[in-house]
Amino acid sequence: MSVNLTNHPIQRVEGTVMPVNSYLIEGPRGMVVVDGQLTVTDARAVRRVIDEHDRAVAGMILTHGHPDHYAGAAIILDGLSAPILATAGVAEVVRRDDAAKEGIVGPMMGAEWPTERRFVDEVVDAGATVHLGGLDFTVRDLGPGESGADTIWSLDDATHFIGDIAYHDTHAYLLDGHFDAWLALLRQLDIEIDAAATLYVGHGRPADKTVIGRQVDYVRAFLDAVSDSLDRDAAARRDRLLFLMELSIEPCATILAGARPA
Repeated sequence: MSVNLTNHPIQRVEGTVMPVNSYLIEGPRGMVVVDGQLTVTDARAVRRVIDEHDRAVAGMILTHGHPDHYAGAAIILDGLSAPILATAGVAEVVRRDDAAKEGIVGPMMGAEWPTERRFVDEVVDAGATVHLGGLDFTVRDLGPGESGADTIWSLDDATHFIGDIAYHDTHAYLLDGHFDAWLALLRQLDIEIDAAATLYVGHGRPADKTVIGRQVDYVRAFLDAVSDSLDRDAAARRDRLLFLMELSIEPCATILAGARPA
C-alpha cells in the first residue's frame, strides 16, 4: 500500500508480505529513503514507486538494525549510487546479527528472503546533521530500546522518523529484551517531543506523540501478562496468553465494523 501524505513531501510505502514502512522524502535535489523492507516483493514495490518519481535517490537512512528495515535495501537501491547511512550502533547490530537473522527469518520467508543484503556504507556520528537531497536530517542515538540500537532521524522539531521506538495500532516486537531501557526512552521522549510533532513510525500510520504513551501501556501490559504466567511451562503459558485473544479478534472486528458510520 502506498499512501501520499499531504502535509509533507513524504510518501509512506507499506509492505504487504510484512507490514513495515519505508518512507520516501522528496528533497529539492533528490529523494531520501528511510528504511528498506524485509522481503523481495515489498522491496520491489518500494523501488517501483521510486522509479515512478524518476528522481535521483540521494541515500537511504536506517533507523535500526532489525531485518525488516534493511534486508530489502539492496533491491531498492539496485543500480543506484546511493549510500546507506546509520549510526555506528545500528551498523554494528546489522553486521553482527545478519547471519543469525538469516538462519531464523530466511526459512520463515523462503523465496521472499533477499539473498543479497547491503549493510551500512556511511556511519553518522550521534547528534550529527547530514545533508541528503537538499534536506538536513539530524540523528539522535537512543541506544538499546526496542532493538539493540535505536535512533530517531529528524527533519525539524515536528518531523521525526522514529523506527520501532513506538508502533501504531499493531503488536510490537519484544524479543530483544531491553524492556527497562525501552520504557525509560519512551517516558523521556514523551516529555521532550513537541505535541504538534508527527512521528513516522516503522509499523502503522504516522501518528502524533500520543502513540508514545500507548506504547508504554502496551509494553507494561505485555510484561505483566507474561510475569503472571511464569509458574507455567512454555506451552501452557502460550495457551493462556493467546487463547482468548485469538477467539476474540474476529467477533470484535464484526461488532466494530457494524458500529462504524457508513
